[in-house]
Amino acid sequence: MSTDSAAGLHPLAPSHLPSFISDAAGADPMMTNVGIFVVVVVFLAVTFFLHLHSLPEKLAHQVGANQLQIVGVLALIALFTHNNLYWVAALMIALIQIPDYETPLGRIAAALEALKQPSPDRGSPTSPEDSTLLADETNVAETPAPTKEAEA
Repeated sequence: MSTDSAAGLHPLAPSHLPSFISDAAGADPMMTNVGIFVVVVVFLAVTFFLHLHSLPEKLAHQVGANQLQIVGVLALIALFTHNNLYWVAALMIALIQIPDYETPLGRIAAALEALKQPSPDRGSPTSPEDSTLLADETNVAETPAPTKEAEA
């Protein structure tokens, strides 16, 4: 406050007024300071909210591509619907690592396909050697097991 505004004060007003009381010109420094403070706090709160909201996606980048897509969709749905259940689901999916079942099953399928194809060095799947092994196994299965009476 300036000394000029102090001269325009009421005669019963004290000579020293706090800085948050406006002068006769209408300037209000307290309102200006509070307005700047509110704008900064709202900006920081929105930034924190968006940073917190993107946390499941950042965690899912470390896990895998399939989970990243699911988590991304759930996070977007949570952002636009303001439903926290979707955000919690996205966070859980991002934190839990789902095992990769596709790669081993693909390798098993490729190996079975390779076994189905007869190769010249391996012979046909029903070669004579295989049939003798099968015959030996059936002979073992057909022989009766010794009983306790036969041992005595």
